[in-house]
This record gives sequence, structure tokens and C-alpha cells, in this order.
Amino acid sequence: MAKRYLVTGCAGFIAARVCELLLDAGHTVVGWDELNDAYDPTVKEWRLARLRQREGFSFLQIDISQSDAVREWFARGTPGAAPPQDRPPYDAVINLAARAGVRTSVLRPDLYYQANCLGTLVLLENCKSAGVKKFVLASTSSLYGAHNPVPYREDADTNRPLSPYAASKKGAEALAYTYHYLHGLDVTVFRYFTVYGPAGRPDMSVFRFVRQISEGEPITVFGDGSQSRDFTYVDDIARGTVAGLADLGYEIINLGGDRSVPLSFVIEEISRQCGRPATIQYRPAHPADVHTTWADVSKARAMLGWTPTVPIEEGIRRCIDWYRENRQIMRHVRL
Repeated sequence: MAKRYLVTGCAGFIAARVCELLLDAGHTVVGWDELNDAYDPTVKEWRLARLRQREGFSFLQIDISQSDAVREWFARGTPGAAPPQDRPPYDAVINLAARAGVRTSVLRPDLYYQANCLGTLVLLENCKSAGVKKFVLASTSSLYGAHNPVPYREDADTNRPLSPYAASKKGAEALAYTYHYLHGLDVTVFRYFTVYGPAGRPDMSVFRFVRQISEGEPITVFGDGSQSRDFTYVDDIARGTVAGLADLGYEIINLGGDRSVPLSFVIEEISRQCGRPATIQYRPAHPADVHTTWADVSKARAMLGWTPTVPIEEGIRRCIDWYRENRQIMRHVRL
């Protein structure tokens, strides 16, 4: 049966793909995004343009931390902004709007608190008032910090976040639990692990390295390259997120590639597939970066029947192909 979903951050990397999967399944999607300049808006505009072509999709430019605007929309919708059938109430709210990035959060923690904590609170309060029963929240592997053994399990201690970004997501998770406990909201929290893929964030390593190596530009590595990440392909992440719309009560679930890969391997693989050597400029490691991430995804397998399907080698190939197809636009994107 077709349903109606509100997806926040719809022009973002993960959210745009989630919207596409929901539309493919015949659902109606209302997308919200403030279209900020946290990274080059060119990529957001590229994603949003594709969504605007889809039947069943409507868009509203809105900041989820602005409580008056959100309250007005949930109360009656903004006249003319979307067809009446696209207005509240929704079968679920999928909150993928966020300020992301560990290092930048150290410089502007206020922006991260506003988007990730306050924005989540505003949405939760309006879900309660409007009778929305299901809430999906994007969280992060950055919560696990440096003291947890790998692979990371969802029941690990997350009370020592290393960055304002991680702390803001910890706050959002706690707020979501409170609304589950007090008001019966069904909540699925996903901790995403280093998401990459076509039309990815230009401030993240895979996009940057594909662009820079393809164009013969030097790349910057913080640390010695031995640090490893659980790189997870965006289609796998989006598929897991949609699966999380099931009635689960309150659950925190890892979505990761189930494989920790050294950054040096990723650079070598991109260089090999591009057919060009990488010129590397090394910089000191950032204190907010952990050395290794690796997801234990056994809970996602058991509860959602989900497993990652795209290995890093294949994902890199798809990223390179996408970049080549869109090179005239993406070669000028601010990294």
C-alpha cells in the first residue's frame, strides 16, 4: 500500500537516495531541505533536480530547527507549497537533515547543536502533536569514540564522544528515546559508517580523491594513511534505512560495510582504476578522528534481514564512472 513520507535533508547524499527508493516503491515523498552551504551546493542542486522530475515528490525549503515554520507546516501545511495530499499527517518522518563532519564541528559546534539536537527536538515535538507514529533518525559511527573495541556493537559505551558532531548526535538519540518512552513514538536510529558513492559529499575522502586523482591534483591525507574506515556504499545505506520503517519500538542499529579498509588501500584502488598515480600531501592526524571504524552489523541482519552487498572495489568503480559522466560540472565543485 502506498504511503506518505516526510524526508528531511532530501537534497543530501543519503536522503536523496532514500527518496528515490521510496518513490520507486510507489510512495509519496515530501522532501525538506534548507539547502545550506555546508559543502558546495552544486551537488545538492544536482540531486534535487533529479528528484523534482519524479512523480510523487514535492519539495519545501525549510530549516528543521526553525520551530515556528515547522509547526505551521505540521498544523496545516503551507498553502501552495505542496498538493493537499502531500501535507501532514505522514506515515513516518525520516530525519536525515544534519550537519555532518567531525573536524568542522570543532570549529562551529553551535551549528551542529542547532541542526542535530534542536532540529531533532522540533521534529519529535511536531510528530507527537500531529500523531505521526514512526520516526527514523540518522546517527553516526563517530559516537563510538576511541575507547571501544572493534567491530563496534550498538550496546558499546558512547558516553565519551570525541567531537561536537558526535556529541550532537548522542543528544539526538537521547531525545528520540525520551519521545519513545513518554509518547509511544516508534523510533529507529541508524548509526551510519563512512557512506560513499556516486553524487557523494565533496568534503569526504572518496569524492575528493576521485576528483583530484582524475584531474592530476594532489590529495591531502591527515595522518599516515594507515587509519581505516568501514566504507559503506550509499545504496546499501538507503536500503537499510527504508527497511527501518518497520515497527521496531526503539532500536539503535549499525549500518556498515562489515569490513574496515585502510585509507591507503582506497587511495591505491582509486589510482589503479583511474590509471593515474596519486600525489599525496600528508598532514598531522586530527585529534577528533578515531583511527579505526568497523561495524558489527549482526543486529541489522537479524532485525531487518539487511546485509551490505557492494564491496569497496565495486563502489569505487561506480564513483569513478559517475564522475566521468558528470565531469564538466563536478570538476569545478568546491572540495
